[in-house]
Amino acid sequence: MDLTPYLDTLRRELATAARAAGEDAEACAGQLLAALEPATRLTLLRLLSDAAGEISRDLAPGTVEVFLHGTEPRFAVTRPGDQDLPPAPSRDPDPVARVSLRLPEPLKTRAEQAAARQGSSLNAWLVRLARTHLERPAPAPALIRSTVQGES
Repeated sequence: MDLTPYLDTLRRELATAARAAGEDAEACAGQLLAALEPATRLTLLRLLSDAAGEISRDLAPGTVEVFLHGTEPRFAVTRPGDQDLPPAPSRDPDPVARVSLRLPEPLKTRAEQAAARQGSSLNAWLVRLARTHLERPAPAPALIRSTVQGES
C-alpha cells in the first residue's frame, strides 16, 4: 500500500490553507510538512496496525496483519481454514501467535522511536529483536571455581 497519495493530499490541503494566510505562512507550512512527513507516515502505520488488530478480533480465528515491505505497509490476511494451505510467498512460514505486551510508557516510546528509525513498525521491530537474540548461539557456560577453606 503506497502511502504517498495520502501524504500528497495532506500536503495539498495544508498548502491551500496556508496560502490563504499569506506567503510567510505558506513557506512555513512547506517546512513543517517536510519535517512532519516521517511522523505522519508512522502515525498512518499505527492507524493501519490498530485497524488490522480490530479487524482480526472480529474475524477470529482469521487474522489481518500489517507488515512493512521497504517503507510501505503490506497486508497479510488469513481466513479460517487457511492454516491448511501452504503459506503465501510474502508471509512468514511460521504460524503467528498474538501476544499482549505491557511496557512502561517511556520504554514503549523509545522502542517506537527505534523502530521508526529503521522504517519499521513496533511489532516488526520487536519480532526482529527477539529473533536476533534467540538465534544467536548461546555463550558457553562460565566455569565456576570454588575453594573450600582448610582444603589444599
